[in-house]
Amino acid sequence: MNTDIEEIIIRPEGSLQILSYREAKQLCDVSDEGLNEILMRCALAVLNTGSEADNELALLEKYPDFSISVAVKGRGVQVIIKNAPRHAFVDNQLIVGLKEHLFAVIRDLIYSRNEVLFSQKLNLNSSHGITNAVFHIARNAQLMKPNELPNIVVCWGGHSIPNDEYQYSKHLGYELGLRNLDICTGCGPGVMKGPMKGAILGHGKQRYQNGRYIGMTEPGIIAAEAPNAFVNELCIMPDIEKRLEAFVRLGHGIIIFPGGPGTMEELLYLLSILLHPKNQDLALPVILTGDESTQDYFTEVMHFLDVTLGKPALDKLKLIIDHPRDVATYMKKQMEVVRQDRKASSDAYYYNWRLTLELEHQQPFEPNHKNMAALNLYKDQPIHLLASQLRKAFSGIVAGNVKADGIREIQNHGPFEIHGDKEIMQAMDSLLQTFVEQKRMKLDTSEYHPCYKIHK
Repeated sequence: MNTDIEEIIIRPEGSLQILSYREAKQLCDVSDEGLNEILMRCALAVLNTGSEADNELALLEKYPDFSISVAVKGRGVQVIIKNAPRHAFVDNQLIVGLKEHLFAVIRDLIYSRNEVLFSQKLNLNSSHGITNAVFHIARNAQLMKPNELPNIVVCWGGHSIPNDEYQYSKHLGYELGLRNLDICTGCGPGVMKGPMKGAILGHGKQRYQNGRYIGMTEPGIIAAEAPNAFVNELCIMPDIEKRLEAFVRLGHGIIIFPGGPGTMEELLYLLSILLHPKNQDLALPVILTGDESTQDYFTEVMHFLDVTLGKPALDKLKLIIDHPRDVATYMKKQMEVVRQDRKASSDAYYYNWRLTLELEHQQPFEPNHKNMAALNLYKDQPIHLLASQLRKAFSGIVAGNVKADGIREIQNHGPFEIHGDKEIMQAMDSLLQTFVEQKRMKLDTSEYHPCYKIHK
């Protein structure tokens, strides 16, 4: 067990130097109403950056004596960490980047709890209220840059990928960096790391001094996708739905690399928005890409989308295989299209207010057996609603694979039962089997045991 750092005390900087006694108490409160459990899980994930595991429950079991607490002293705030992973330290000093990420965790947990989730200021039962909540959390994390032209490229893809795919994502990040484009990802390893690492080199060659490497995560997934070392702006949204909305509100273009169920969840979420009747003319470029070995992967993905959502969904996507320079050039040109679209509609460059989301897309989906079995996976509905239902199915599979609560649900009650249209179920089963065969489900096991059962 690697818990050699028995105790360390650090002092937050900036606005976190001043916390109220109430906020400190919340961070130490181990009850269901307190923040200590979620703080502990997020902090341990941050301190475990670089680990090859993606199982939150296994991480918690590996460090059973880890603890974190916050105290308000006369001269400010103290964060007391006990039994932390040694690899987070150099000469018994916490690595600066990890310290910044840890402070971001504290900042976002406190703000989300007191100013958003349990505040009367925002109506979280309305679509506009949730959109405002995402805005306020992002603004508090200083993600808003009002005087900059559109240049944020969101990169989605798997954390469990072979080296060739990782190198391709890094090469593409380099090409984006040469064009002074900034990167936003889910902040973890694999495809979430590669574009950032490549962009740093590209930015350096162009003497681009203010490169942004934005990491967007949420407490349920942070242990599986701990922030990588290149993230310099970290934001923890309260749940996966707000995380996904933050991506599409803050980003100006989206690149999707190969991945597993989590990547399909993101793609289907995006399509549920782009296929909405009110978003038909929205300027938001989307590219699917990978190296030459990923052709079969994308063939299977496109077949799944064709069977389930049809040609309207395929028309929203541009597929470019093994040409990173072409992807970057296209995305750079599309930034001007996005700028003109935002300018013509008087929408902000830094936050896409004009985007229409249904409340059903925004409210948290709890992946349990009852909710998974009740999903409406039939074609007798508008395709943007079907895309949203499919997104939830993949969200449940992600939970069953890597999230502590989802893993416990599977351990206690067996695999999730998924029902739906026969053709859709066959396509889903084929796609998921491809993910299993290509080892895109999990990092830390050679044999995958499905957390789902599809009824065809």
